[in-house]
Formats: sequence, C-alpha cells, structure tokens
Amino acid sequence: MEKRTVLFVDDEENILSSLKRGLKGEPYETFFAISGKEALEILQQNQVHVIVTDMRMPEMDGLEFLMTVKEEYPHIIRMVLSGYADIDSLLGSINQGEIFRFIPKPWKTNEVLKGIIRQSIDYYDLHSEREMLMSFVEHIIEGTEPEQVNFRLVQAIIAKHKKHLSEWKQKCHSVPLSSE
Repeated sequence: MEKRTVLFVDDEENILSSLKRGLKGEPYETFFAISGKEALEILQQNQVHVIVTDMRMPEMDGLEFLMTVKEEYPHIIRMVLSGYADIDSLLGSINQGEIFRFIPKPWKTNEVLKGIIRQSIDYYDLHSEREMLMSFVEHIIEGTEPEQVNFRLVQAIIAKHKKHLSEWKQKCHSVPLSSE
C-alpha cells in the first residue's frame, strides 16, 4: 500500500512550522501550503489522502477551499484546524464541506493531533477498502461468472491489507488514539 499523505493549509507560517516540528517522524508524508491556491497546486501534482486546513485565510477562505476540494477530490478526508469561533460559519463549513473533524487552535498536544490525523488516515483506508469490496460484489452480482473472478488477486489484496494493518499498528503504537 502506498504511503499516505496529509496536506496542511494555513496562512500563518508559524503554525505550519509548528506542525512540521510536531509531526516529524510520523508514518505519513506531509505537504504544507500557505494558501488555498498553493494547496490546489499541490493537489494537482500529488496524491493526497487527508487535508487539514485553517478557515480564515486571505484570498480563498477555508470554506471555499474545502468546497473546491469536495467537488474535485471527493475521496480526500477533510478536516479543519482553526481558532475561528463564529459558530454559524463553522457549522456551515462542517455541513457544506463534509468535514471529518474540527480541531480547535491551539490544539491540546502534538500527541492528540497525531492521534486525530491517524484516525483520519484509518478512515480513508476503511472507506477505500469498502469501495473496492463493493465494486467486487457488484461485478459478481452483475453476472461475472465465478470462474472469471480472479480469486488470487482478491487473496493478494487481502494479504496486502493485513500486512499494511500490521505495519501501520507497529508504526503507530506509541501514540494513543484520542477521542477528541
């Protein structure tokens, strides 16, 4: 399974620097963007699995950015990391952008943030596996004869999944998952 990637978007460079330091050594690749426009350029050139964005940014605010991502890259898990406290705007963002999690600034600890990001990657993996299995079931239901189904491929996918889960658990063992 390919390495997972997380894109952080915030117009405050000190926040991005803090994230870089706090997430060093995590079992996923990170990208950092200072604006929604820069983040969209990163998305055009790289596969991204999770996005964590601020809400209040100049030029393109977080809601506009998240709506664009939802439309163009619906498979990406979207999260908000913001100190913005306007409840109506926040609820609108969550509902319109289908936000997985809201993380308030300042976040409690790097360990809590790491747990939340890992949960979002797990959610992405579960959703992807569900889609793959549904596609497999649809092929069988639509009349693909069992002889034509490549069961070795299915077995290989399952073995790869088990190996990935085992490796992921080993890499993540030191950080407890948070319920925050």
